[in-house]
Amino acid sequence: MSAVTPVQHGVPYLGRGGIRVGFETTFTVFTPTFDRASTLGRVYESLKAQTLDDFEWLIVDDGSTDGTGELVASWQRAASFPIRYLYQENAGKHVAFNRGVREARGALFLSLDSDDACVPDALERLLSWWDAIPADRREGFSAVTALCRDQHGELVGTPFPESPLDCSSIEMRWVHRVEGEKWGFQRTDVLRRHPFPEPPGVRYVSESLVWRAIDQQGYQTRFVNEPLRIYWVDEAGKPSLTNVSPVVLHGRLLVHQQTLNDLGRWFTRRPDAFAAAAINLSRYGLQLGMRGPEVVRSVRPVWARALVTALLPFGIAAAARDRRRYRGGS
Repeated sequence: MSAVTPVQHGVPYLGRGGIRVGFETTFTVFTPTFDRASTLGRVYESLKAQTLDDFEWLIVDDGSTDGTGELVASWQRAASFPIRYLYQENAGKHVAFNRGVREARGALFLSLDSDDACVPDALERLLSWWDAIPADRREGFSAVTALCRDQHGELVGTPFPESPLDCSSIEMRWVHRVEGEKWGFQRTDVLRRHPFPEPPGVRYVSESLVWRAIDQQGYQTRFVNEPLRIYWVDEAGKPSLTNVSPVVLHGRLLVHQQTLNDLGRWFTRRPDAFAAAAINLSRYGLQLGMRGPEVVRSVRPVWARALVTALLPFGIAAAARDRRRYRGGS
């Protein structure tokens, strides 16, 4: 972990005067990339157009072989803002994210994917919403989250029921039932205390695993109905096998274990979500070679084990369907 002591009384003070305790800049815009030289320019052009210049762009290249390094080097020579490029052997986005958090020089960590973009005043608006949180409450917040629109201008997902709305990400999804892609920053100091797990050989771990862990510590997010990220929709459609490919099974298993082990207090709000977690725990566990009793024992609470046992036949059926689809390529 970084040796930087980034906070005073547990939270970075960020004001219009540009004060950043323990950090060099306000934002680290972080982009993990893997063979995306053809789309990475969207991020670069977006950052060139920003109305706020108090940021760095940190790129962690997860093993690209398409000339990404040379492309970034040309931008480093031309850009008016700092660009840092770090290369690692392919290990997965979650490992790249952890490295980005450790290396960040900004107090606020904003992840922008290598095939997306953002509106020209995105950083300015996000900081404005952060500054609007009363100073005596700001320590209890870890993030500001905004909406996304696609490249055609259409809103992605559903808006928040009011704006601003202060709550946890779990409450936003499970109580207010907001769906779809959203975008915003997290405090870098909070992320450093909640890294992604890095199981050996695993190339994918869901981001929700970290967001939920932060929620469990009592932090709130300020949700705002401004579309600030441009989320590029693949015109050809997303690959249909993403959810069942062996390279993602372990990471998805961890999310369902977390739901059943740590989030039980939300059961009465969303029993359907817990039933789905129990089924998917079996679904992915069985495909990873676990036996039924081992799947059941992989969660701790007695009620969760009973739920997994009761729904095990559905998990078996889902695992069998996945195997057929994956073998058949459809």
